[in-house]
Amino acid sequence: MVLTSAVGAVLMLVPAIFAGATGDHDAGRPFFYGAVVFSTLTVLVGLAMSTRAPGQGPRDLLLSLLATFLVLPLMLALPLYEAVPGLRFGNAWFEMVSSITTTGTTVFDQPGRVPDTAHLWRALVGWYGGFVMWVAAIAILAPLRLGGFELVLTGAQVGRDGTMGRAMASDYPARRIFRHARALGPIYGALTFAVWLALLIAGEDPLVAACHAMSVLASSGISPLGGMQASSAAHWGEGVLFVAMIFALSRATFSRDMPLTVVRRWWQDPELRIAGVLLVTVPVVIFVHQWVSQYDVGGGAPSPLRNMWGALFTTLSFLTTTGFVSADWEVARNWSGITTPGLILLGLAMVGGGVATTAGGVKLLRVYVLYRHGQSEAGKLVHPSMTSSPGNRARRFPVQAAYTAWLCFMLFALAFASVMLALSLSDMRFEDNMILTTAALTNTGPLTVVAGPSPIPMGGLGSFVQAILALAMVLGRLETLAIIALLNPEFWRS
Repeated sequence: MVLTSAVGAVLMLVPAIFAGATGDHDAGRPFFYGAVVFSTLTVLVGLAMSTRAPGQGPRDLLLSLLATFLVLPLMLALPLYEAVPGLRFGNAWFEMVSSITTTGTTVFDQPGRVPDTAHLWRALVGWYGGFVMWVAAIAILAPLRLGGFELVLTGAQVGRDGTMGRAMASDYPARRIFRHARALGPIYGALTFAVWLALLIAGEDPLVAACHAMSVLASSGISPLGGMQASSAAHWGEGVLFVAMIFALSRATFSRDMPLTVVRRWWQDPELRIAGVLLVTVPVVIFVHQWVSQYDVGGGAPSPLRNMWGALFTTLSFLTTTGFVSADWEVARNWSGITTPGLILLGLAMVGGGVATTAGGVKLLRVYVLYRHGQSEAGKLVHPSMTSSPGNRARRFPVQAAYTAWLCFMLFALAFASVMLALSLSDMRFEDNMILTTAALTNTGPLTVVAGPSPIPMGGLGSFVQAILALAMVLGRLETLAIIALLNPEFWRS
């Protein structure tokens, strides 16, 4: 917690420098003062705790992650609260929880009235939260078999204590975190810089390009614009973001720190295969629905290719829980006159992206495991006496993996029902309740804008609703299994 706070304090210098360069000194001063004050405080706290032995158990690591996503935003919200006139501190804390959990929902209904420095800070905090998850997934959740690793790590690939080999079993957690942070940091930074540079070449504004580059790598969907319609990069910029979002489909696209599956070719990756099926099926359904509903409309129809591209881009965006909406999607929706297929977007966000990526949701790998198990059970129904080899890919996931995946689905459903029941205590429509719950648990904040007939004003929600949604965001980021692990009495026994 001291280290994550120290990094957060140092990151405050970035918007301070940006504000100084652009002449917005009123917005930059709170970030500069915050960097000085909080850096000093973290150094003093670190010195005071230097004589204590750091917690190395699973309980300490999970509690540190929980504090990073729930308590650290109190510090991150202070300069934002001072930089934006008229902003309540409760809204600022909610904004920072949304950013660091890579949810991306915002209390700013009119982004144009918010200082650019605040937008940069939101995107930077989201980018930092994405990197924390990159490192925590492999350094903390993997040894505990949480976050999807209960499917990735099989008995033949792990040691007796559930870690990946003797090297991880003998390594201290803090040392393991530093090692993976050093390995993943250059990759994360290089990918972000490459996306930013490509967006600049495409004609995007430098600030918007930086925010979009950080947001797409963190799958937070944070943007200083009201939508992609206002983007200067047009289709070229959407093409760059489309390529960058592929990294949220599978960790194998950017790192080799996970155990290799039986199949080593990228097109045989289970997560990429199921994502490919969704990227073909869903855009076609949306495209056909829009054109068939307006079959007898005369002129003025948009280009079919642009319509298809809008559906494809938006599908991948919500599948990776990023939440960017293509400009062509809005054009096709306005032309056809039909409402946004909110249920489709909600379903895509619930499926989510790859294991150990920045994407939220239930995860593609669990969907694939349940699909393979259902395929096997259907075969037994048709041919109950048949005996055959399931093949290497099926043997990669035993029957217990299907049970674990189904358990995760049930825990997600229970969490979903619990959050909806909590939100129902306030005066809220059922549709808005469902959209807010899905957006929070899947860390897909832009659902609050596009999934319903009209955007949900997040700034007008009461403190009780915001607190419930903030807890749901953290629950979705860490997943229900990790929270249940914290409730295990074995974790609290010395």
